[in-house]
Amino acid sequence: MALPPIKLSSPATQDFWEIDVLFEDDHLLAISKPARLLTSPDRYDKDRPNLMRLLHDAIKAGKPWAAARGLTYLSNAHRLDFETTGILLLAKTKSMLVSLAALFGCNRPHKVYAALVFGSPAESKFAVDAALSPHPGRPGIMRIDTKKGKKSRTEFEVVERLGEYTMMHCHPITGRTHQIRAHLRSRDLPICGDSLYGGRPLYLSKLKTRYGLKEGKSERPLVQTVALHAERLSFIHPVTGAPVEIYAPWPKDLTVAVKYLRRYSS
Repeated sequence: MALPPIKLSSPATQDFWEIDVLFEDDHLLAISKPARLLTSPDRYDKDRPNLMRLLHDAIKAGKPWAAARGLTYLSNAHRLDFETTGILLLAKTKSMLVSLAALFGCNRPHKVYAALVFGSPAESKFAVDAALSPHPGRPGIMRIDTKKGKKSRTEFEVVERLGEYTMMHCHPITGRTHQIRAHLRSRDLPICGDSLYGGRPLYLSKLKTRYGLKEGKSERPLVQTVALHAERLSFIHPVTGAPVEIYAPWPKDLTVAVKYLRRYSS
């Protein structure tokens, strides 16, 4: 019998989310985080909707998806940025959370992110080793800091070249805040829509020669958020010892953007 999907809502903002379940067993739950939803409470605004609080409130209220699973506990083993989509791994027990914390603390899970960037790197594969630290004058921004920054490494691979844009796979070896975004910016390859790190929005009018916009309408970007998606996660299960491979399909807007780039970028 199929378990009910995870449905969450925020009375404060009137937002609603139906969350895709990517992997589940007695110990773990992997979901696909939507864009524009915090993983955990905001340090500056505790009232902003965040995924973990919504999950905890739903469990406490005995929502059908939680009751059907017999859930009394869920905790995230890692985080995704506000606008980043894709795989988020959750522990169903405190002991499993401890095991996952040990895995992620040693950078053992193999994580692959898909990113649509502006620019075309000369190499098909390359790595960025650049220490990162918070920008002293711009809260929420990370910068390369060879003296005081924390060691950071990301490996990159070109998936598809699309004219002025490139679809890339990003494998963060370490897990620093905004690591992929800052490392790509350091190579003059900003992620589309990532205004914090120099990424411009992608508009169909810039690709399609005869683009017509109805009078009184304004054009929206093809990708509504930062074009960064946690696509794959692989690790050894802490309890069973079996390899676990999790995949999250791209969000619709990223899929559509790549489709248009393939059609018009030449």
